[in-house]
Amino acid sequence: MKAWAIVEVAQPLQEIDLPTPEPVGQQVLLEVTHAGVCHSDIHVWEGEWDLGSRGKMRLLDRGVVLPLAMGHETVGRVVKWGPDAEGQGLEVGQIRIVFPWVGCGTCAKCKAEEDNMCLQGKALGIFQNGGYATHILVPEPRHLVDPGDIDPALAATYACSGITVFSAINKVMPMAPEEPIVLVGAGGLGLQAIAVLKAMGHKRIVSVDVSDEKLVAAREAGASDTLNASGEDAAKRLVALCGGPVEAIIDLVNGSQTARMCFDALTKGGKLIQVGLFGGELTVPLPLMAMRALTVRGSYVGSPKELRELVKIAQGGRLPGIPITREPMQNADSALQRLRAGKVTGRIVLTAEAA
Repeated sequence: MKAWAIVEVAQPLQEIDLPTPEPVGQQVLLEVTHAGVCHSDIHVWEGEWDLGSRGKMRLLDRGVVLPLAMGHETVGRVVKWGPDAEGQGLEVGQIRIVFPWVGCGTCAKCKAEEDNMCLQGKALGIFQNGGYATHILVPEPRHLVDPGDIDPALAATYACSGITVFSAINKVMPMAPEEPIVLVGAGGLGLQAIAVLKAMGHKRIVSVDVSDEKLVAAREAGASDTLNASGEDAAKRLVALCGGPVEAIIDLVNGSQTARMCFDALTKGGKLIQVGLFGGELTVPLPLMAMRALTVRGSYVGSPKELRELVKIAQGGRLPGIPITREPMQNADSALQRLRAGKVTGRIVLTAEAA
């Protein structure tokens, strides 16, 4: 198979030939048709995450092996499967979304279909080859979801940005439709979050970014209010826009500056859900955490159950699509660099020649 892979950290992706995997056990081999280019891929390509005062988390020290085909937003066509997957509804040619946040497969979390919480995570596109390739090997049939009538390019984004925002939104619900929910970041995740909230019937959706262009896209996607957080007093301006301190904020950037703004804008009993991996840290006054009954909670992607639930919501066009730019798979490196430069609205989805 061909892969567009990291051969050396922070260097251009290279087109390489790898052996096409032969599925064993419950494994399923798919021919990739669509692969989304996610902001997390930039961190993987750079080889590290900024952990603030704890320094850098270097992926090569955590078991990542090069060369690596990234890509964790994948749709593909079923090709073959291992003998233990017989009788589980598989047919050659089926189009399926790939759930990428796989774990060890044997622990209590994996057995409960909370694979993303497995302590031995083996995510596709990070610890195993992912969708930037002609083929992808999936551990079990339960990691495949039928997209139904959803455009496969859009469906691919649900495997990461879709379930990431869906899982984060679930952590602040239920809320009255007219109560503001603040979304920090109007990139691919932010637009996806707006779409999910609209599909869930929420009315007051406040989008925050430092790019006027992205805020225009947020308005077009259905945000009721927007705020450019550049400059001074962003937290005060956010509180004023929302008509008072805020009950629910989802930080899709999650850097030191955005985290501080979000924390300072929370009302008593407010929840800050931290999703993004921009880097840095947040120092909080501990007495205020108790006196104001605040919640600061991380949210890491989502589970297979949430992916199936999200796809069910999206059937029949009930979940508005986000802007998608299709690019041939061989443009993987240039697509990644455009995203890194902040020049992408919505999502780039790489497509195979036959897709």
